[in-house]
Amino acid sequence: MSCACGTSSNFDPNDSRALEIQEKINNHPCYSEGAHQHYARIHVPVAPACNIQCNYCNRKYDCSNESRPGVTSGKLTPQEAVKKVLFVGGEIQQLSVVGIAGPGDALANPAKTFETFRLLQEKAPDLKLCLSTNGLRLSEYIDEIVKYNVDHVTVTINTVDDTGEIGSKIYPWIYWGYKKIKGKEGAKILLEKQLEGIKMLTDRGILVKANSVLIPGVNDKDLPNVAKKLKELNVFLHNIMPLLSSPEFGTKFGLDGVPSATDQEVMDAQEACGMDMKLMSHCRQCRADAVGLIGEDRGEEFTKESFTTMDFEQLEDKYNIKSREEFHNKIEIWRGALEKANQRIKIEQATKEQLSSTGIIKLVAVTTAGEGLINLHFGSAKEFLIYEAGDKAIKFIMHRKIESSYCSGPENCHGNNPIEEIKQTLKDVDVLLTEKIGDCPMDELKSIGLICDDSYALQPIEKSVHEIVKKLFFKNENEIG
Repeated sequence: MSCACGTSSNFDPNDSRALEIQEKINNHPCYSEGAHQHYARIHVPVAPACNIQCNYCNRKYDCSNESRPGVTSGKLTPQEAVKKVLFVGGEIQQLSVVGIAGPGDALANPAKTFETFRLLQEKAPDLKLCLSTNGLRLSEYIDEIVKYNVDHVTVTINTVDDTGEIGSKIYPWIYWGYKKIKGKEGAKILLEKQLEGIKMLTDRGILVKANSVLIPGVNDKDLPNVAKKLKELNVFLHNIMPLLSSPEFGTKFGLDGVPSATDQEVMDAQEACGMDMKLMSHCRQCRADAVGLIGEDRGEEFTKESFTTMDFEQLEDKYNIKSREEFHNKIEIWRGALEKANQRIKIEQATKEQLSSTGIIKLVAVTTAGEGLINLHFGSAKEFLIYEAGDKAIKFIMHRKIESSYCSGPENCHGNNPIEEIKQTLKDVDVLLTEKIGDCPMDELKSIGLICDDSYALQPIEKSVHEIVKKLFFKNENEIG
């Protein structure tokens, strides 16, 4: 399986397997960085039970202010989940993917998971189906995964240390053979089943995304080994996720004071692993009930009361597959125009030599509301897209979140704003491109050497990132061949 076909400009059009993969990921916002600003996903929380315990996880309910895996505002039955999908798909026509990502493990709840997929095949056949799992029971359910056309599976695999030493620090126990197995023995069984299951998936042509949580001081040195093993197994995408660890999360790591992974630690891990694996750089570590574009969550708009009283016939009318198809066609026309405007200057798996003829690489932050444009005011931004850029090309590397936007209402317009957090978040960035920024925050950001520019408002992101870096840091503008 080729892992170098993340965008239309990065694969051989004569390669039938590459074309097949491109078709699978084209409108999948998690598997294609190019799709994530245009297409939406929904996670349906039908799988509450889990068969392992992770020290970084706490499956919490009614946590509307937390955005991380395992968090949800409630559970749904398979029938309720499909009703919600139909309702949301009628309201958000960009919706292209349904995933079951918890709040426990999809395959620890097989009856609910596959009943949901069965109904979705019947009621919403245009949607891609995904599941997320720790991999412990993958080999048991491979036939069902194939049967229900689940052709994207995410497996969380945090170590390939076959001694169980590292795994025992991450997983206190697994539930296997009708009993809890603790420590190194449990960790070794989990790894064995993960590797077996991943191979079964890729052998059947199912695209696998592997998630690895970067846990400082625990598995950070082992992640390059994970990447090498994933490559051997023909995994499509590797997503390195920072540990989110605070005491208020109620996780073992959080309560024990294990620190969250920093942006720099994530970048270092990406560099160490990127030599072997295609990396996912745009993950937002979504909730188990996330709704909308990646980077936003509209879940609170769609309460049970909005859809459970409607019958399936009403909801299928609202869903309107034909109207959705027309909307997706418009998205693809826009994406084609955007790619042309951007002049294909982004390389997903670029080396520094491919980005710059001089070795100079700059970091550029961008505020965006989606659609591939610089179309969000600085004051409204709750995250920044971060690009590496040279005179030859650019590469998207990560997003960085902040707790709250610079201006989040009248009560925060009298100096009560998170500028210090923003300065810390962007301390290593050279340029900020935004739709609009006021003099006060611009002066604050100048104090950390950050150049702010709003002259590229409403322009394509990639072309603008490349142009501003060439303009500011390269005397001779080298055109891309």
